Amino acid sequence: MAYSYRTFRFGGMLTPVVKRLIIANVAVFLFGSVMNHAVGPDFMIDWFAFQPTRIFLRPWGVFTYMFVHGGFWHIALNMLVLFFFGPPLESAWGGREFFKFYIICGLGGVALSYVFLPTAIIGASAAIYGVMLAFAMTWPDAPIYFWGIFPIKAKWLVGFFVAMSLFYSISAPSGGGIAHLAHLGGFLTGFLYLKSHRHAGQGFERLKRAVRTHPRLAIVPHQGKSQERRSAAKPEAAERRERKEDVALYDAVDQVLDKISEQGMGSLTAAERKLLDDVSRRHRTN
Repeated sequence: MAYSYRTFRFGGMLTPVVKRLIIANVAVFLFGSVMNHAVGPDFMIDWFAFQPTRIFLRPWGVFTYMFVHGGFWHIALNMLVLFFFGPPLESAWGGREFFKFYIICGLGGVALSYVFLPTAIIGASAAIYGVMLAFAMTWPDAPIYFWGIFPIKAKWLVGFFVAMSLFYSISAPSGGGIAHLAHLGGFLTGFLYLKSHRHAGQGFERLKRAVRTHPRLAIVPHQGKSQERRSAAKPEAAERRERKEDVALYDAVDQVLDKISEQGMGSLTAAERKLLDDVSRRHRTN
């Protein structure tokens, strides 16, 4: 499976978080292979899978299950999908936001599986399915070359996987060893997360365009007649001080926008978020 769409190029460098996730999954798989051989075949399942009946004895399982895989092809397919679909998203969102989304989708797989079919689950599939969905929602028409031959638009390929997960979740919940409910939970959680953040993102993009295209628009009120009268009545020193404050505020906003472009919204501190909120409110009132 490969993709090629405008700015995407197959074989590009791995982004930092995707690389670390792949390394962590492979390391856990190799560790598990050694321990299962040395201690017993159920060692990793017993200690690191998510097991509803042992949630109070093994609470860490809600996280560690994402790094435990049942065999070579299980981990190989999951890491292959992460290798292709993860870097574009991390590049667009920033590493922190991408990692948060990955973990949230994994937890969503646990939740749905626990509610409707309390059974032990392992694997990164819920998080991986969330990543696939995010890619398809961001670049729906990107052609995915299935088996390197047949081009399929991302939205149709991911839609097929969603339909399959839904079908098997209803018709065969136990799935013959495949956690279809966990897959569906990753899809559903990823979709809700992206939809809830899209409205905030749209507001941010409007603010970003206003600041980038008309830097003073979001900071200095429009000069109407009443504003001109007030300006005329102000001492020159006060006007100079206000202009300096405006420039400093613009510079601060510009730095925050650059940080978002490089690292994503998730990298902002509470003070930086408050700064954007304050400037956004001033822009709306002006």
